[in-house]
Formats: sequence, C-alpha cells, structure tokens
Amino acid sequence: MSGEERWCVVTGGRGFAARHLVEMLIKYDMFAVRIADLPSKIDLQSHEENGLLGQALRSGRAQYVSTDLRHKAQVLKALEGVEVVFHMAAPNSSINNYQLQHSVNVQGTKNVIEACTELKVKRLIYTSSPSVVFDGIHAIFNGNESLPYPDKHNDSYSATKALGEALVVKSNGVNGLLTCCIRPSSIFGPGDGLLVPSLVAAARAGKSKFIIGDGNNVYDFTYVENVAHAHICAERALASGGEVAEKAAGKAYFITNLEPIKFWEFVSLILEGLGYQRPKIKIPAIVVMPIAHIVEWTYRLLGPYGMKVPQLTPSRVRILTCSRSFDCSRAKDQIGYTPIVSLEDGLRKTIESFSHLRAECQPKKGGPSKASVCLGRGKVADTLLWKNKRQTLTVLLVMVAIYYNFIAPGATILTTVSKLLLLLLIFLFIHGSLPNKILGYTVEKIPASNFHLSEEKSRDVVMSMASSWNGLVNVLKSLCKGKDWILFLKVVFSLLLLSFIGALPFRTIFFIGLPLAFIAFYVYDKKEQEIDAFILETFSMGCKLKSGIARKLVASKKKE
Repeated sequence: MSGEERWCVVTGGRGFAARHLVEMLIKYDMFAVRIADLPSKIDLQSHEENGLLGQALRSGRAQYVSTDLRHKAQVLKALEGVEVVFHMAAPNSSINNYQLQHSVNVQGTKNVIEACTELKVKRLIYTSSPSVVFDGIHAIFNGNESLPYPDKHNDSYSATKALGEALVVKSNGVNGLLTCCIRPSSIFGPGDGLLVPSLVAAARAGKSKFIIGDGNNVYDFTYVENVAHAHICAERALASGGEVAEKAAGKAYFITNLEPIKFWEFVSLILEGLGYQRPKIKIPAIVVMPIAHIVEWTYRLLGPYGMKVPQLTPSRVRILTCSRSFDCSRAKDQIGYTPIVSLEDGLRKTIESFSHLRAECQPKKGGPSKASVCLGRGKVADTLLWKNKRQTLTVLLVMVAIYYNFIAPGATILTTVSKLLLLLLIFLFIHGSLPNKILGYTVEKIPASNFHLSEEKSRDVVMSMASSWNGLVNVLKSLCKGKDWILFLKVVFSLLLLSFIGALPFRTIFFIGLPLAFIAFYVYDKKEQEIDAFILETFSMGCKLKSGIARKLVASKKKE
C-alpha cells in the first residue's frame, strides 16, 4: 500500500466470513483494516496470531475496535477516517428473535449509514442474504435480482435483513456515498462455526441418518473465500468510477459458487469426508414441522434462562426442504465476480480444516459407564446393558414366561412368589435326584457352594444394610431441623412416587418395568454424555428460572 494510508472498516469483523475478508484485504494490501466487533478485545487463535492478521495488528496495518452497532456514538468512532465500510455484522440467523434481529440488522445498519454520510465515507458494501427474497414456501430455481421481497419472510432474520438491504440501497448517492449489497448463498468453509460442527454433532448423536423431505431440493452453496472475493469485487467496481461504478451502485447481487447441488448430497459429501455415514432415512417435512414448532416455542420460553439456540426450528425445516438456487449473471457482468475456488476444492479444504472432528477422533470414554457401575458391573449389568446378548435374550424369555404363567393371570405378589419358589424347589429336587449320567450324557450337578453365603459377603450385606439405615437416620435428623427445603421436597416427591407405584397392580408394574429396565439402562449406556449434558442444562435452566422468579417476587414486594 503506497502513499497515504487508506483505511477500511469491517463490521462484525470476527464473524465467519468477515475473518476471511479481513485476511484477504490484508493479503492484497488494499487497505489498512479496522476490525469492528462486539467483544471488548480481540481474541486471536494460534494460526491468526502467527499469520497475516497477527502481523498486521502488531505493525499497525490492522486494528481492533469494540463496537456495538446499536449505539451510534460507537459507530461514529469506529468509522472515523475510513474510506470504505464492509458492513457484515449480524446476529446468529438461527435466533428467531425479531427484536434482536431488528436492533442490529435495521437500527444498526441505519447507524452505519448515517455515520457513513456524516463522515463522508466513500463506499459501503453491505452483506445481505438470498433469504431476503425467500418466503419459506415457494422454491427458487435460478432466481435473479428481479425477484421482489415477499410479503412475509421465512423468519425474523430474513425480514430484518431485507429492511437493512433496502436502507443501504436507498442511501446510495447520499452525500457522495456509493453502496452495494452482496447476497452470498449458504456460506461454508474453514472456520465455519455452524454448518459443519452441527452436522458432526448430529452424526455423533446418531441423528444424521435422517433426510427431512424428499431429499431432492437443489441448493447453491458458496465457499467462504468466494464470498470475501465478491465483497472486494463490489468495492473495486464502486471505486473504479465511470459507467462501471454507475451500474454497480445501489444494486444487490446474488453470489454463489455457480455449481448448484442437491442440498442433502452436499451434506452427505461433508459427512462422508469426515468418516460418518450419509443420511438415508427420509422423513416428510409435515412430520417434523410440529416438533420444530414445539422446540421453538420452548426456546422462546426458556431461552432467557440459558437454553441453547435450537437447530430444529420451523424456519430451518423450510430451508432444509425447499430448493434455492440463484443466477449470478448480474454479479459477473457488473462487478466482475467469478468464483476463485471451485465447489470440489472448497469441500476438500473444508473437510481438511475440520480433521479434528473426524469420526475416528471422537473422544472415547475411559472406564466403565455410569450405568454399568450403577448395576454392579456384574452379570446384572451385562444382562441389562446387552453386553452378553445370548444371556440377555435368555433372561428376557424367562421373564416373559414368568409373566404369562404367574403374573398375567392376576395373582398377588405373595402368590406369585410362592409359585416361583415352589417351581424352583421342584426343579432343584428333581435335578438333585438325577443320576450323574443319563443315556451317556453327563448331568452337571449344582454345587452346594452356589448356595453358600461366605462370611465376607455376609459382612458386606450387613454393612450395606447398616449404612442404608444410618443414611435414613441422617435424613430424618436433617428433616427434624426444618431448614433443608430441598431435602424435604426430595423426600416428599420420593414418597409420593412410591405411593403411586404401590397403588399399581403388580401385573402393570411388571409389564412396564421389565421393558423399561432393558431399554432405559441400554439407552443411557450408549448416550451417557448427551443425556448428562441435557440433565445438566435442564438443571441450570431450572436454577436460572428459580432465580428469575425469586427476583420478580422480591421486586414486587418492594413495590408494595
């Protein structure tokens, strides 16, 4: 960069695509780059620290400024003395919160535009989205820029992005400001924090085997370096002056890799590249949509208390099942955009960059599972956890036989136990009276030691009983103090549950409990981490919910 130092700003500069644009701007030595984003300070990854960005920050060719676009004073400070603004900041598109999306995508964009006109910034390139022309219902095949905004958008992100884009287009020419909007379709590549990680998480949780819809919807994906390149093409077109700038100014452009592909084929290529199975089971969208609505409603209710942003939402289901492909002819003709990385190379680079998420790199659990420990790590554990399938099936058959012969007829527990003991006694007596050999076959006798309880085992049983009794006494002591409400509620809940179970017929308990025992422990053994994480998250949300309610009660009492 020769002569007087020229500055540009990249808002949302620590975002996925923005990082690549910053790197490209530094690499091409076009501008000194000011990175504007929400965190109070920049946190570089090791490859950034040792790469172009780290060098640029140390040399002064790049700088970081903490900026909240919702506050105009901060925006004015961030844009002071710059020639070009690349406005890429936006909230997570998965969050269907209109107030949040509007505050950044509309009000934040308005602040950026006003700051640009007041500070006489020359060019503003806005990162929009193809979703601004998508209504969530009608498929788009090779759509071009003549497509109008729909009356109703798929989600609040799309709706507010459209409003922001309209503001940018309208501001073209105000106080010498030239504007241009870029609509990159489905960005992917190294550094992606959403698409690939969510696919891998689903694969590891066993959820990636499903295809939502018929699987034939066509999509346009865009490699992240092509997105950065498109922004630079737009800036160069506006800076070139004359007829080129006149054509590009105040326009919006679809940006893709120019290689439409079936959405689920693209997903499969990534999963297979990382060593996971491609999805095969098709589920109609009409089946998934009600579940997605419930998930979104739950998030709206519990989001303020720590619930993570869900991936399964109605807007996401519509995106996953509709075709969306776009025509980039106008971008090619007016701003000179053509992809610099092919889809095949982009996929290869993406898969290589996520090598740490490959199937063979999954963290392996050390030692026995919690379910195995809970069941004693013996024959019971092997049976209920299906470690020994022959043994498990044998036990199941025996239990089913017991159910139909002793329990299903409606006998009481005492009668059932008596009959079982009688049957066992008859078996042992007959077995004991048999000769050692019958027709040449050896009859293995049951050794008496099998019925002998050693002194050590007897001591363990007694100690266990004593420990349980002492634990019960300690609980009673704590309850007598009248201070531990949590313990009190636990005991009350346990007794109510016991009362409920006790009121059920033994036949019902056996009928429900037997399958539950053979399924629940097995599922927990296989999904221990996911279930534990869910329980922990639920508990955390419960604590936050309780704290929130307590604060509201205290506040209401103070008002009174």
